[in-house]
Amino acid sequence: MPPSIATRTGDDGTTQLLFGQRVPKHHPQVEAVGAFDELNAAIGVVKPQLGTTPRDQEILPLLTTVQKNLVALMGELACAEADAERYLNSKFEKLAASDVQRLDTALAALEARGLTFSGWATPGGNQRAAALDVARTTARRAERQLSVISNHGRNVRPEVRQFTNRLSDLLWLLAREAEQ
Repeated sequence: MPPSIATRTGDDGTTQLLFGQRVPKHHPQVEAVGAFDELNAAIGVVKPQLGTTPRDQEILPLLTTVQKNLVALMGELACAEADAERYLNSKFEKLAASDVQRLDTALAALEARGLTFSGWATPGGNQRAAALDVARTTARRAERQLSVISNHGRNVRPEVRQFTNRLSDLLWLLAREAEQ
């Protein structure tokens, strides 16, 4: 019989970071990982709304790759500062400058499409745009959590910050594209 997901070790209000350190479930790093997990799920809500058009078939692999990047990012954030070097030297996938560049390229391609918008967006133009806006606002919250953990002694690599900032911009533009 496989081991149960219910280890019961968190019944005391703590959880384990990568490499074993236990912290309260409200610890800033746990909050940050949770925000990125919610972002990953929010992007997952968008994917089934994509159809078979050539444009949708361009967006789907981009979002899937972003989700894989988010898993790598969460792994990095889920270790204590004392274990950060150990993580960077591990076999685990890590965000790279090429991941940020992928988002920059996607942003430039969207901007080249000549999307028109003025002022603040009002989410809800259609179901896909609304789902993308939920993902965007979740990305912005996750980005704010990066600042919180930085203020609590957890260093965050520039690529992590850049990726998160570009991702929220990308989701905003994808939502505007979906409205048009």
